[in-house]
Amino acid sequence: MMDRREALEKVLKAYEGYYNVKREQPEPPFAAEAEFRLHDENYFLVRSARIGEADSREFVYFAIPENLSEEELLALDQKAWEHGLSRVQVHANHKNSDVVLVVLATHADALAMKTAKSLHHYKSYSWGFKGWSQYRLIVVDLSTDQVSCNRQGRDLRKIIDNTIYASKK
Repeated sequence: MMDRREALEKVLKAYEGYYNVKREQPEPPFAAEAEFRLHDENYFLVRSARIGEADSREFVYFAIPENLSEEELLALDQKAWEHGLSRVQVHANHKNSDVVLVVLATHADALAMKTAKSLHHYKSYSWGFKGWSQYRLIVVDLSTDQVSCNRQGRDLRKIIDNTIYASKK
């Protein structure tokens, strides 16, 4: 069984290539944070003929509890969503600002794993004209190698499989 801090380091290394990773003094109760920013501009032939532009951001929060209960998962879920939304900067070119929670627990109870599948948050700004925010979640029980995620978090399984479980394949 892999230690939760070792698992966190492996996952953070995967994020470091594209994200600004913050290990020092993250927002409590999280062990680390990561942020991704993308500014995209479209032109017609020359730069002065700008067709459009869009800004995308993603805020990722990492938690490493020893024993994850449903109550603790719900508290982490609410804290990540609230803190992520507080960092959203809505403007005319805002496309999306997504919030991601990655939970790497030594042990997670069955109810927490089941609850993780149903957690969902979404917010649109000005009826979607100024973008939206979605929520992705993945919970890993390191003692049993079980992974549970919400529907939007399915793509996070690839990161977990390629970092934590790559040596087991």
